[in-house]
Amino acid sequence: MLVALFVALTAAVALGATGIAPAEVWSVVLRRLGGEPPRPGTDDLIVWQLRVPRALLAALVGAGLGLVGTATQALVRNPLADPYLLGISNGASLGAVAAIVLGAGTVAGTDGLFGGDGTFGLGGGVGLSLAAFAGALASFALVWTLARRGGGFAPLRLVLAGVGIGQFLAGFTSYLVLQAGDEQQTRGVLFWLMGSLGGATWGTLLLPAVTVPAGLLVLQARARALNALTMGDETAASVGVDVVRLRRVLFVVTSLLTGVLVSVSGAVAFVGLMVPHLCRLIVGGDHRRLLPLAALTGALLLVVVDIVCRTALDGQELPVGVVTALIGAPVLLYVLDRRLGAGVGAGSRT
Repeated sequence: MLVALFVALTAAVALGATGIAPAEVWSVVLRRLGGEPPRPGTDDLIVWQLRVPRALLAALVGAGLGLVGTATQALVRNPLADPYLLGISNGASLGAVAAIVLGAGTVAGTDGLFGGDGTFGLGGGVGLSLAAFAGALASFALVWTLARRGGGFAPLRLVLAGVGIGQFLAGFTSYLVLQAGDEQQTRGVLFWLMGSLGGATWGTLLLPAVTVPAGLLVLQARARALNALTMGDETAASVGVDVVRLRRVLFVVTSLLTGVLVSVSGAVAFVGLMVPHLCRLIVGGDHRRLLPLAALTGALLLVVVDIVCRTALDGQELPVGVVTALIGAPVLLYVLDRRLGAGVGAGSRT
């Protein structure tokens, strides 16, 4: 997976409207890493300032979404769980858009598009991420509360609550965007909400480069507890897991990661759903192996998807979320069909 990710990152920098040979790509990268100033010409500008940050951001966002999807499915014990389906991404989007429209933050790296300076600072990247984190945490808590009403916990109720809350938040987000009063800003925010890595700069990499590895470390340290949690609360408690505390940690970590990722890329759908299922086919359900593989697989998937988005159409870029939805929606239907089929089969046998 590491070799495949290395190849994909090289292709992501080499391919585009202006093709650059892989050897030249690494020549530019190694020169800049060695501290050399940029050379005259367009290759240095295209490689170092435009494509390398975008490829790295795609890898970080994909890795983070893979981790969030894996942790969320363990938390709710539901293979249909995904930050997009459960409304967490919609809550993060609402928080981020509210910050943009109200002037409390800008989408970093998109100076001129949204009228902000595009810098990484309290009023930019950090402020936007905090607003997205608050929205993600609030929406996750609301969905969880609705799913737990009556003392029970039905996986289907959780998904339905997530879809309902997510659509409500998406509608309110669209309303806020339309109130912006700036046609260019409205178009830009709507495109960003569909998932976009076009605003990638070296500044936008800082926050996800810190939070995604930190999230992996926190989750990896609790891999055994996650294994126990997937067997049920009583089983987890019987082997010494503090279920309440573990759930609080998972709520915060998944919401924080989702908020940071949404703030730099918009809502990218279905990556968190597809990646854990694919990784379980390879290494099984042990989170000690599943979490790092999900991060690598998510990174590889989104880098490849971003290449497709940039090169599929001449002179036009597809939103990343559109392509992941086209791939992920059939996966969702397949998983749902298998679960419903298993339920019907079990019911007929009883």
